[in-house]
Amino acid sequence: MSEHKVAILMGSPNDRPKMEPAAETLAKFGVTADVHVMSAHRSPVKVAEFVGSARENGYAAIICGAGMAAHLAGAAAAHTTLPVVGVPLSGGALNGVDALYATVQMPRGIPVATVAVDGSLNAALLVVQMLAISDEALAEALIADRVERAG
Repeated sequence: MSEHKVAILMGSPNDRPKMEPAAETLAKFGVTADVHVMSAHRSPVKVAEFVGSARENGYAAIICGAGMAAHLAGAAAAHTTLPVVGVPLSGGALNGVDALYATVQMPRGIPVATVAVDGSLNAALLVVQMLAISDEALAEALIADRVERAG
């Protein structure tokens, strides 16, 4: 089992089915995934406190999934220097395009890596790739995963 730990944040319990591929993918690579529900709008202090202490609590990265206004990833990125990967979630009148714009359009100096609408699997793979920069076992596991996906 890897010593890496990643936080997966979602704005609502209803987001769990769309974010589950991230947790499953991280688990496949032996990366611990702690899943939390917290809203940038309904519980902003909770988000700030959790993310602000994430590094000290052993997290290597944060994956955030939220729909519509989708401020969760941006709110998280504002309170940490850990990598934050945003997953815009489908739903609402614009079927995720609004969430995509809200997630990707961050002000200079507060980056959020953004994947496709409902792309939580890719968010997890991106985090594993970042961790694999200094973890040879993860790098080898990524190669094996690519071969498996190609087959």
